[in-house]
Amino acid sequence: MENDRFFDMVVRSVDQLSDKVVSLTLTHPLKGELPAWEPGAHIDVLLPNGILRQYSLCSTPEETQEWRIAVLRETPGRGGSAFVHDELKPGTKLQVRETRNNFPLRPAERYLFVAGGIGITPILPMVWSALKKDVPWELLYLGRNRSSMAFLQEVAALGDRATIHVSEELGAFPLNHLVNQLEDGTEVYACGPQKLLDALETASRTWTDPSTFHCERFSLDPAAPGTRPATDSSFIVELADGTEVPVPNELSVLEALEAAGINPPNSCREGICGTCETPVIQGSIDHRDTLLSPLEREESATMMICVSRCNSPRLILDL
Repeated sequence: MENDRFFDMVVRSVDQLSDKVVSLTLTHPLKGELPAWEPGAHIDVLLPNGILRQYSLCSTPEETQEWRIAVLRETPGRGGSAFVHDELKPGTKLQVRETRNNFPLRPAERYLFVAGGIGITPILPMVWSALKKDVPWELLYLGRNRSSMAFLQEVAALGDRATIHVSEELGAFPLNHLVNQLEDGTEVYACGPQKLLDALETASRTWTDPSTFHCERFSLDPAAPGTRPATDSSFIVELADGTEVPVPNELSVLEALEAAGINPPNSCREGICGTCETPVIQGSIDHRDTLLSPLEREESATMMICVSRCNSPRLILDL
């Protein structure tokens, strides 16, 4: 299976994990073996209503007969999570693209995992991987109340190295104390609300090696300072076949292409999932995603066309 191609899967079961989270167990329609994947991977799911969404795998990578994802009902949302919660039933067929991994778990002497809310989904397979490899680890799972927290039983079963902190019961967690006491050789992996990840990212700048902090963001607050410049310039996008599409300052590259009848794959439209990553042939890129590393931004071999723009008059894409 090529990872840019969709294939059929079937919803085997739908389980309510918390008041706003359901899990879907997906299998191959012919009961075939599924492609291998590593912790941190996600899949693109094309729902029957035509909406494309991205979900982290939260089953064990060793399980080759089924994949599990968990979906938070977003309020407000754009319709994807509501469709999953209200319409999907066992037996429903879905189109799924093979796994991608923008949040890989790299080898380390020890790990600190921090999950907030639905951010537990990519973190659980990482914990299980550390357990299997006998690498020291700690897990902090944060939530507002227990009724909103998925996988509580699975986290509790991990033992004393997993801490469940419910703010309505215990107040705010002293995060600074935790991250300021890191042992050398610790890699920190975090996923959850923007406020949590911003606090961890700020703390990491004081560490000996800030590159030991890794996070995956599920959404960005458009009102947050620095998420989008006040003004944008216009430019021309040229495609590999010579087609030219003007990009006015009020539209993203993706929106301009869609207005011209060109529909590249996309999902989050916030620069956090990587679905719309597109090879760049020429252009001075203004990168605004949260995925590319500093080196990748400097190389500018690809860009996330849902948010990133061009500082030069012309942008040529391999599309």
